[in-house]
Amino acid sequence: MNTAKVLRKAVIPAAGLGTRFLPATKAMPKEMLPVVDKPAIQYVVEEAVKVGLTDILMVTGRSKRALEDHFDRVPSLESTLEAKGDTKKLAAIQEATNLGDIHYVRQGDPKGLGHAVLRARQHVGDEPFAVLLGDDLIDPRDELLSTMIEVQAKTGGSVIALIEVEPSQISAYGCADISEIDGENYVRVNKLVEKPDAGEAPSNLAVIGRYVLHPAVFDVLEETEPGRGDEIQLTDALQTLAAGDGEGYGVYGVVFRGRRYDTGDKLSYLKAVMTLAVDSEDLGADLRAWLPGFVGSLKD
Repeated sequence: MNTAKVLRKAVIPAAGLGTRFLPATKAMPKEMLPVVDKPAIQYVVEEAVKVGLTDILMVTGRSKRALEDHFDRVPSLESTLEAKGDTKKLAAIQEATNLGDIHYVRQGDPKGLGHAVLRARQHVGDEPFAVLLGDDLIDPRDELLSTMIEVQAKTGGSVIALIEVEPSQISAYGCADISEIDGENYVRVNKLVEKPDAGEAPSNLAVIGRYVLHPAVFDVLEETEPGRGDEIQLTDALQTLAAGDGEGYGVYGVVFRGRRYDTGDKLSYLKAVMTLAVDSEDLGADLRAWLPGFVGSLKD
């Protein structure tokens, strides 16, 4: 089965305020913070498009117009670059415009991630779909989403992405209680625990911002009462799907061991910038030459 053709749609919730990066995000969406020479949100869209998800819905909020502008054409700028013969920069801005068929819907009231996903129901319909959170940047050189799509097609349920963290750090994440499945590269999720104390966590497997969901999640979200923070939590809906039976029920996990950055966290954001910059075609050589001397000076 060609799973890329079966699963065509991606949902990117992008309505958050980005308060951890204030004052930088006072007038600019956090998703537009640059990672080397592209905004963080473009990496997320490129990740979806890479596996064939070219029908993309962004769930936005107020003050997010810059997202739409970034993926739209700017004919005057294109004409200027073309007249100057700057084909490299022209290709770079056209790349964002031509990534896929991008749609937008406002979340309205900020009622949580579950509510943001529910706002995508009309667009998604009765198809399985991916959800990519803009704060989680997966290194473009590592595979994750394609594996999750394959697992969803094989199981018929919903799939979440998991990473191993230090046990002392699990209280900062949603945590998965899992069962191994013999001969498979994925696990069954028995239940999800939101930010457990380290001593009470069922594992050190933390949930990160990639999901491939069966459309059954929409009916569950419709009935999900507000939870933590008085918000409709996607985790609560997944808990219901994990515990139930029937078409679209069952939750599975793919353990990701590649490079992932939390661009909503200042330190992780800076690590993402440096990691991608040292391997970039135009900056990498000079940056690698400069770094040893800079790092050495910090030891003095």
